[in-house]
Amino acid sequence: MNIGKDNVYQGLQVHNSVVQPLLTDLYQITMAYAYWKSEKTTDTAVFDLFFRHNPFQGEFTIFGGLEECLRFLENFRYSDSDIEYLKTALPPTIEQSFFTYLKKLTAKDVTLYAIDEGSVVFPRVPLIRVEGPLIVTQLLETTLLTLVNFSSLMATNAARYRMAAGDNVSLLEFGLRRAQGPDGGLSASKYAYIGGFDGTSNLLAGKMFNIPVKGTHAHAYITSFSDPSELKTKTLKNIKNGKEQNLIELTLSWRTKTSKLLNISESQASDGELAALVSFAIAFPEGFIALIDTYDVNKSGILNFCAVALALNDLGYKAIGVRIDSGDLAYLSNKSRETFILVAKEFNIPWFANLTIIASNDINEETIWSLNDQKHSIDCFGIGTHLVTCQRQPALGCVYKLVEVNSLPRIKLSQDGGKITMPGKKDAFRLFGGDGYALVDMLVMSNETPPVAKNKLLCRHPFDQKKRAFVVPSAIKPLYKVYWKDGQITQYLPDLREIREHVKESLRTLRPDIRRNLNPTPYKVSVSDNLYEYMHELWMRNSPIGELS
Repeated sequence: MNIGKDNVYQGLQVHNSVVQPLLTDLYQITMAYAYWKSEKTTDTAVFDLFFRHNPFQGEFTIFGGLEECLRFLENFRYSDSDIEYLKTALPPTIEQSFFTYLKKLTAKDVTLYAIDEGSVVFPRVPLIRVEGPLIVTQLLETTLLTLVNFSSLMATNAARYRMAAGDNVSLLEFGLRRAQGPDGGLSASKYAYIGGFDGTSNLLAGKMFNIPVKGTHAHAYITSFSDPSELKTKTLKNIKNGKEQNLIELTLSWRTKTSKLLNISESQASDGELAALVSFAIAFPEGFIALIDTYDVNKSGILNFCAVALALNDLGYKAIGVRIDSGDLAYLSNKSRETFILVAKEFNIPWFANLTIIASNDINEETIWSLNDQKHSIDCFGIGTHLVTCQRQPALGCVYKLVEVNSLPRIKLSQDGGKITMPGKKDAFRLFGGDGYALVDMLVMSNETPPVAKNKLLCRHPFDQKKRAFVVPSAIKPLYKVYWKDGQITQYLPDLREIREHVKESLRTLRPDIRRNLNPTPYKVSVSDNLYEYMHELWMRNSPIGELS
């Protein structure tokens, strides 16, 4: 397929200049020199990029980072300054003609097969298959891994939060200040959105990736005010009659009325907090969201917010809601909702009952499940540290393994059975049952006949000869597409919103017991009978024979 770049390129707007050939480990270059010295420049290779275990004690992973891998291939070339640096970093015995060779390298002879970005994927099924010159495909290893590992982990983490929160609750990513550096922060914002979050506080991510940006204000804004009398700007235009009115006076009047309704002593409410909220409302009358836990939600924050929101209503504006950043989130959200309903009924303002309640405060996946059990009234979660740092599991553990050289299979053996590789060029298929759910992923040798729907297929565990089963799939989906060939991208690249939708669709193909957060059912990955026999014959051939003495 030959598709012009204008038709293909729909996603990432800016190539990250950090992603370049030198974003790699030194040993990739030293191996390249040793290959070159051994006159292996014409050797070809096949590498598989895959992971061995699903993260977060779950049974699925979301594939992320593919487009960035393709942009890396587009820009793969060593600059003059790269070459000059390598001359200083490598031993002086390196032949100068090797650097001339490096300077001419590109990815034009590489072919990359991949699963669609945003797809649900599983252990041992290669996410990416890279074919091409041995030296070039070796040099791609570290960069491809760094582009896929965190992206997939982050998208998976976000998808799990989305499943915990449900479809009717908004999720906002607030993690930039806690992320692993600026690039980690940008990646976290991007892949949180792909995984199911609705927006980010990260302005640069909003600009670069067209992600909705959201935010309120900090506790510092509240504590920077002491009393309403210090406010220099006191009025706001009444959109009903166009006249300027004193918002402070109106708010104080409403606080007196509301304190009686809510049975909250007006003397306990913070005047500094009230001043801060009035000031913020004057600045953002059409988007008023207030942080209400700086002092005390029940004794101050909720009363002051309602007073300002009711004053805004008199002038023709509708407040948006509140954010709670500490305390018992289930109790405080329910108390806030009860308050809003009471105010709405008492003053005949129906929309007031449905004000948005946002919760933050070091929330993790388990927190959301617990809040669900407590029947919270939260409409939106703002999540930072646990999301963007993936605290439950900080690395996915993708690997990049050589499986073929010059059309001959290669296998890595290990006393740890989980680290044995599956040799040779393979294709992957997803088999579906009659209920429409994915049943099993099947790896087959690329030169064998692909599986056919509604035919009986023998699916085998890659390493346990006793685990095997016949399957008659109702449908079969090939998982790989050629995404890069002859120096160009060969598939349409969806934008982030399209990938985000694909994540939802892909997750819906999994049975609920596989998706659940507690003790999920393992999803099965199998190999064809031909591949099983092929790999085990190669395993025996390469495994040393012990000798008793």
